Amino acid sequence: MAQFQNKSLKTKKTVAVLLFLLYLGSISLIAQKTPQTYIANNIIETLIIDGKMDESSWQNAKWSNKFIDIEGSKSATYETKVKMLWDDTNLYFFAEIKEPHVWATLKQKDTIIFYNNDFEIFIDPDGDTHNYYELELNAFNTIWDLFLSKPYRNNGYILDGWDFKGIKSAIQVNGTLNNASDIDEGWTVEIAIPWSFTTEPGGTTKVPENEFWRINFSRVNWSFDIENEKYSRKKDASGKFMPENNWVWSPQGVINMHEPEHWGYVYFAKNSKTKLPDFTIPEDEHIKWYLYELYRNLKNEEIGEKGWTTIDGQLQKEPISILNKSISPVLEKNNFGFDIWVKSPFTNKKLVLHNDGKFETYND
Repeated sequence: MAQFQNKSLKTKKTVAVLLFLLYLGSISLIAQKTPQTYIANNIIETLIIDGKMDESSWQNAKWSNKFIDIEGSKSATYETKVKMLWDDTNLYFFAEIKEPHVWATLKQKDTIIFYNNDFEIFIDPDGDTHNYYELELNAFNTIWDLFLSKPYRNNGYILDGWDFKGIKSAIQVNGTLNNASDIDEGWTVEIAIPWSFTTEPGGTTKVPENEFWRINFSRVNWSFDIENEKYSRKKDASGKFMPENNWVWSPQGVINMHEPEHWGYVYFAKNSKTKLPDFTIPEDEHIKWYLYELYRNLKNEEIGEKGWTTIDGQLQKEPISILNKSISPVLEKNNFGFDIWVKSPFTNKKLVLHNDGKFETYND
């Protein structure tokens, strides 16, 4: 969910600060769980984007695990699951969203779509948690797409007018939209996004064949009222909207989709004639999760540098075992804040997490 956006720049900045403060209060409670993984297979069949799953490529694609609560602690009330495919032109998504009352009110593009029940996609191609993309759709097929330079905690900028150029999407309602007199099965979403959405001006589009991206999915579901046969978000006795449900593919551990280090791993497999490829999360990613845990704690004023000790003139953490290898992260302070880094025992690369939350690797 794009957190509480508003068209006013001043309001956006204020909300970003509030979100950051809320984030700080929850840091120490977040524990990294192993993110979900999915292998998206390459296809040659032409898909018709109609919100249906008629093509054999979709029929043969595997479903993801069912969505659960965003914090990862409980099941969702209604079932949601996704499939992914790709070819040399597009990245494809198909989502099945179960609910007994399918309703929507927002029809204008780039409005705050999560004020309706919606389906959301988050994409971070290089996995550094910066420069990522968000897409939201409701049952009217109304789109909100945007680009974020950094997560809210890092006070980046938000391009609300940014678009997925050439995107195609379609909705099928299994029931009747905005009809309170019957019970529906739910709705399905089919999306095709051209790979070129990541291409810089003058650059070349690179298809991530046999590579992975960090991706996550979210579904917002509201309690509702019906008045004069029209749906609306339910309010409590004081007139405030009831809190929404947030159900996701890969749990975040906190009610905030904008912590990309928790997102899932989607591997774009080039099909083999002999057997289907496999994917294992690289070892360095496990170290990266731990570095983000340290990062969140450093940003928490109540924790800060607790647990860091000076060893041989460097601030270090006590050694910790990750996949049976010992690592000792180093905290270096500089004019821009700090860097947390460690040399990987798996690849010999230097893994660095900067003060602004960006992750980078260097050949050391």
